[in-house]
Amino acid sequence: MHRIPAQGRPWEALKQELEAAKAGDYAWRRGRLAVYVYYLDEALSRVQQEAYAAYWTENNLGQRAFPSLKRLEEEVVGMGLSLMAAPEGAGGTFTSGGSESIFLSLLAARERAREERGIAGGNVVMPNSAHLTFDRACWYLGLEPRRVPVGAAFRADPAAMEAAMDGRTIALVGSAPCYPFGVFDPIADLGRIARARGLWLHVDACVGGFLSPFAAKLGHEIPEWDFRVPGVTAISADIHKHGMAPKGASLLLVREEGLRRFHRFESRAWQRGPYAAYTTQGTRPGGAVAAAWAVMHYLGEAGYLDCARRIMEAKAALVAGIEAIPGLEVLRPSELSLFVYRATDPALDIARVAAALDRRGWLPGRQQEPDGMHLHLNPVHRGVEADYLADLRAAVEEARRGAVERMAAGRTY
Repeated sequence: MHRIPAQGRPWEALKQELEAAKAGDYAWRRGRLAVYVYYLDEALSRVQQEAYAAYWTENNLGQRAFPSLKRLEEEVVGMGLSLMAAPEGAGGTFTSGGSESIFLSLLAARERAREERGIAGGNVVMPNSAHLTFDRACWYLGLEPRRVPVGAAFRADPAAMEAAMDGRTIALVGSAPCYPFGVFDPIADLGRIARARGLWLHVDACVGGFLSPFAAKLGHEIPEWDFRVPGVTAISADIHKHGMAPKGASLLLVREEGLRRFHRFESRAWQRGPYAAYTTQGTRPGGAVAAAWAVMHYLGEAGYLDCARRIMEAKAALVAGIEAIPGLEVLRPSELSLFVYRATDPALDIARVAAALDRRGWLPGRQQEPDGMHLHLNPVHRGVEADYLADLRAAVEEARRGAVERMAAGRTY
């Protein structure tokens, strides 16, 4: 068991130890992983760090004490609402991440159904490609998740979802795009169902919220998924993904400001006086808000367009290169920064390809269904495509040689 040391140690020694601890980590600045990290360059990293440090001790719970944070948060929320075509009177909440945004949205759906329909609990209908955070939120909130198989092209099947509903359904879920396949669900169709039945429709744009508007401006075909679609009630969008802010920054946006009251906690049940919060957090790091605000102003629309261009160019190069390798194919469709590839040759074991890539310093993102490799690109991958493809070709050859050698030795494993 580790214990607090009796005597403190100099920062320089601790700093060296922290740097040494990273020695076995994957080299994300070199694009060696396509998950967890969203990186452009060191200039943006300095903006993130210095803006965060400017508010590193301020507590965003206490906005009466720190009115500057209230202003910064309102500006960040406003920029998010504008980007996602929100109507006048819409509202939003700055959260710690997509999981909290989704949790708050389902909480609001539950409380609205309780107030307006007298339903305690209820169920949430979603495609089985929806992020598992929805199931986790349902577990916390006493809701039943109902997962429905996707239809053609890995998209949500609106008819099957409608058939899975009943009188206790309180919400629908669609993704823009879904994480397993990188495709957009038919949000317009889900919106029509939600409006007809008076249901809360949450669109999970944690990945796409700060990328797809700019990809669309570059000419990529992106279906409508945001508040332009009638029936969309709430959107989750992560600023710390393609919004390029440091970790701890997401938005829950709602069509009407008044809907936020359904995820607001307020009580006077102690001696201290009234306590109210719109998030699951008590203490809220002011640095996360300040850094998100700074990054959005630093990049501007031109910077976000450049990030989107880099991502989509990297994707095009990787898809073409992967499909030029015999025995591999990229799943279609794939509409944004995510895609999956798999082996088409029964003699090529994709798990052994993944292991060979790992030995070459790449973190392999494994897809369970279908058995394949999952990539989620960010701007740093523009420029590393040739290295990845060279190592992938070598990994495929290594896997093929291993299969031949095992067969020659009479082994089947």
